[in-house]
Amino acid sequence: MVAPHSPPLVVDDRGNALVSFVPGTEGKPPGDAPLPLALVALWHGNRVLMAFNRFRQVWELPGGQIDPGETPRRAAARELSEETGHVPDGRLRFVGFARFTLAPDQRVEYGALFTGRAAAVSQVLHVNDEIAAIRWWDRREPLPGRLQPLDAHLAELSRNTPTGTRHGTAGG
Repeated sequence: MVAPHSPPLVVDDRGNALVSFVPGTEGKPPGDAPLPLALVALWHGNRVLMAFNRFRQVWELPGGQIDPGETPRRAAARELSEETGHVPDGRLRFVGFARFTLAPDQRVEYGALFTGRAAAVSQVLHVNDEIAAIRWWDRREPLPGRLQPLDAHLAELSRNTPTGTRHGTAGG
């Protein structure tokens, strides 16, 4: 776990922070804070799928709330499909748990991070009330509008863990 004095991995412009990333066992989330969120870093080559959230006005990884009785894996797959219309080429792979502190009250919670590969790079958007656009992002090109730095960092962490190679934690 992270010591209270450890600096966050990244902080966004609203004061939300990605405090640590905990590679772990999918069925054994850390028990010191709630796990209400599941995210997906879906890759095609060197590009990750990003969704523009029309409410937050920011590019972010597909994902969202875990419904009552739903597993994080199921929530990740559902949110990916609902927000982008994409399904992975094969099964989503669990990467780890992201620990966040959320502004303004510094509430602590976790998000489960999954990754997968896409067979196609379609830009077709399944129109919905939440997502205004999707884009395959190469992590170097600028996106039109704000990028959620917490999600960009998580995308990079998912990229660096295909076989357990390097995990980003607060210690490095």
